[in-house]
Amino acid sequence: MPFGDFLRAILPIKQQYNSDDITVVITGGEPLLRNDLVLCGKTLREYGFRWGIVTNGYYYTPDMHAKLLAAGMGSITISLDGLENTHNWLRVNKKSFENAVKALELIVSSKGLAYDVVTCVNRKNISELSDLRDFLVSKKVKAWRLFTIAPIGRAAGNNDMVLTPGELKQLMDFIVFSRMQHDIDVKFSCEAYVGQYEKQVRDFYFFCRAGINIASVLIDGSISACPNINRSFVQGNIYDDHFLEVWNNRFEMMRNRNWTKTGICLHCKEYKNCNGGAMHLWDEKKDTILFCINKMLNEFI
Repeated sequence: MPFGDFLRAILPIKQQYNSDDITVVITGGEPLLRNDLVLCGKTLREYGFRWGIVTNGYYYTPDMHAKLLAAGMGSITISLDGLENTHNWLRVNKKSFENAVKALELIVSSKGLAYDVVTCVNRKNISELSDLRDFLVSKKVKAWRLFTIAPIGRAAGNNDMVLTPGELKQLMDFIVFSRMQHDIDVKFSCEAYVGQYEKQVRDFYFFCRAGINIASVLIDGSISACPNINRSFVQGNIYDDHFLEVWNNRFEMMRNRNWTKTGICLHCKEYKNCNGGAMHLWDEKKDTILFCINKMLNEFI
């Protein structure tokens, strides 16, 4: 997408909100593949928006690091999905781990830059989480966020990607233990309600922010909430609609989620606590949630 198209779409936000309260996160795909990334960031900051990126770190060189900081980048998330062999297996690139670690070292060395490392936990890397934590601590990483992989996209039908109920409990217990060590800020992501582990594995209770605090403009101009949710939730397009009008008037299904009380959620005693779970776990049929971590944990316990 031409950056000018995106900028014209979001500038009206300044009519309703203080732009300094808005963070524009450039994700992908891989944002470092954009030749104009530095200019994008610089322009966003000139208009008062905070901005950051989510990257795999493969092309994150010292020169690029310096340029992004000079352009006002205030936050960055970098993916590290295991130790070397496991990370490279998931990323399908034998140099991916090496380059990600070099990027991580640059990021950690920069004072004032908000950052975290994210790890997609799967059946290949769950056994090495303790070693990965020790590795991150040795690199002076301060913040680590752990995700599971839902059975969507290339993970659908892939038994190596999706954790079993026992492994989910292992992950929760690992996070609880790690948070007690105080050598790195470990959190489970905001992706799902986790029942008895709520407030033990992160600092806040589960709340899906899609369409409430988060909106997105996708590569084709589609206006949606969290960019991870199914494309059937798209609410408009910047080439046909005004972004701010869509944000104000067309996100009803994200803000009133009574429609999620169906399928396995219909008679769930904990529905009031999760309100149907995370939006990215509902597909275009919207008849039942694809993946309920709390249900799986309860089955194991």
